[in-house]
Amino acid sequence: MTLQTTSVAASSPAAKPPSKVLVELARRFAAPLTFLGLIALWETGCRLFDVKAFLLPAPSAILASFTGLSWSVWLGHVWATLSVAATGYVAAVVISVPLGMALASWTLLSRTLYPLLVVVQSTPVVAVAPIIVVMFGTDDLPRVVITFMITFFPIMVSTVTGLTATPAEMIEMSRALRASRHRQMLHIRLPYALPYMFSAFRVSTTLSLIGAVVAEFAAAERGLGYLIFFSTSFFKVPQAFAALSLLVALSLVLFRSVDVIQRWLFPWSLGQASAGTAAG
Repeated sequence: MTLQTTSVAASSPAAKPPSKVLVELARRFAAPLTFLGLIALWETGCRLFDVKAFLLPAPSAILASFTGLSWSVWLGHVWATLSVAATGYVAAVVISVPLGMALASWTLLSRTLYPLLVVVQSTPVVAVAPIIVVMFGTDDLPRVVITFMITFFPIMVSTVTGLTATPAEMIEMSRALRASRHRQMLHIRLPYALPYMFSAFRVSTTLSLIGAVVAEFAAAERGLGYLIFFSTSFFKVPQAFAALSLLVALSLVLFRSVDVIQRWLFPWSLGQASAGTAAG
């Protein structure tokens, strides 16, 4: 009986000390706890120093400002910004990925077109936005064009970088097996470039919302960017912060959505990306 009890006690896992449990909880919930701590510090500072709402509203004032507009109005502004950002983002992906593949495949095209794309990207979009509005009108098209211009270049550059970073021995092996350029691109270069491309896809989700907001600052009658501009014009700063918080939430959701898509469709690319990072 004593031997059985001793063997059971030896096989059962030892209880973790409370200090290690607290360290694990702190590591797991470090980000939300830090965020809540900053919100509490912000609220306390505004109340303690009696900061005016039109200078820096307290989080409680920002939360209360959501009741200043009906939920249908809020949803209308959110949908206006989200639809423009999504349209420009999808257009950037659809155009930049094939273009990046073409630039990585043909040296002459890369030497001819790549400098022109760099010049276009170097042009400040904020300065060009009014010109684009004059050229394309005041509907959603100029806002989509502005969003496309901001999100296009990072995706294209990352696609070219990933395709050209394919190990030379893999290319030589495909040539030895007499694989066509088409099969070489689809089965060797493109899978290897996916980690680079998804990194750009994640970053571009945030850039698409920035482009939509910049476009709404230039000319719009709806959208979260328009609401921020309108609210600050009438010193409704808590309402502007409320719209800004929705933009941050949308950006986080879109960023996380791309990560989920990568884990769902291409889980092997996550290991490849970490291995490449470790090797670098």
